[in-house]
Amino acid sequence: MTKLSLADAYDLAVRVLLAAGVSQRNADAVAEALVAAEADGLPSHGLSRLPSYADQVRARKVDGKAVPVVTETAPAAVMVDARKGFAYPAIAQGLARAVRLVGRTGVVGVGVTNSHHFGVAGFHIEPLAARGLVALAFGNSPAAIAPWGGVRALFGTNPIAFACPRKGGPPLVIDLSLSKVARGKIMIAAQKGEPIPEGWALDAEGRPTCDAKAALGGTMLPMGDAKGAALVLMVEILAAALTGARFGYEASSFFEAKGPAPRVGQFFLVIDPARFAGPDFAARVGRLAKAILAQPGTRLPGDRRLKHRAQAEAEGIDVPAYLLAELERRAAG
Repeated sequence: MTKLSLADAYDLAVRVLLAAGVSQRNADAVAEALVAAEADGLPSHGLSRLPSYADQVRARKVDGKAVPVVTETAPAAVMVDARKGFAYPAIAQGLARAVRLVGRTGVVGVGVTNSHHFGVAGFHIEPLAARGLVALAFGNSPAAIAPWGGVRALFGTNPIAFACPRKGGPPLVIDLSLSKVARGKIMIAAQKGEPIPEGWALDAEGRPTCDAKAALGGTMLPMGDAKGAALVLMVEILAAALTGARFGYEASSFFEAKGPAPRVGQFFLVIDPARFAGPDFAARVGRLAKAILAQPGTRLPGDRRLKHRAQAEAEGIDVPAYLLAELERRAAG
């Protein structure tokens, strides 16, 4: 492992993306999200994504210079066409528009279509909670989970996130993939040639497997079994059907340069809590958090992530030597 400061990691990510042909504005947005994932202890959504992102830009599977188009389709409805570019700049622009509207409308829905991998779902909405808003995020992804009882993947791991303000502490952020583990963890295991625990995935024949590469060619298991599979379906409808994006079984891989643009979707709901609970919402959430933490052995969702973040800000992040060498080579052109 090599230690990098967050600033150096950001600079390296930007240089890799620029060398691949990404515009400065888009490179900045992507690098910010990937380094934030590293800082929060989520390397499966961090710098390890850069090689595949860069390869997809070079292959024109992703338009690195795409300029998102933001349209208000109703007083409280925003649609963003990512134009087959990266999700991060498209989502940022859509949510910025929602922030301007929600003070007047109370609730705003933001749909993103023709999009790509959106990384850590909570990353996009944590800043909204810091502004006193409540937000939910839903995203679909290329097929990785079979319908319950089936063996052929139809749905992605379809992450969801929730964020809200709380008095006396940082925003409460709940972020989870609907598979038992994030697919990125299996990708990293495959890159390292390491096995995965049993119960994470099935191979192409529907058999349990500990082989990471076989798992990538098979299906992920949903959290909560049949109930989790139902939640996966719900997110697929919100993120893809509602936004006009491609369903998971229609989308190409986030990890490979071959194939057409994935053109998946994301959906966000932004809420001004003052329109419902009045001015006391954050204080009430704070009291609820205290009641949870009063019980020995408990913690709030996101506490581990915040500890990682504080440590990364002070000490930097650890980057595997093989990955750092690859990124430096790519940054050099």
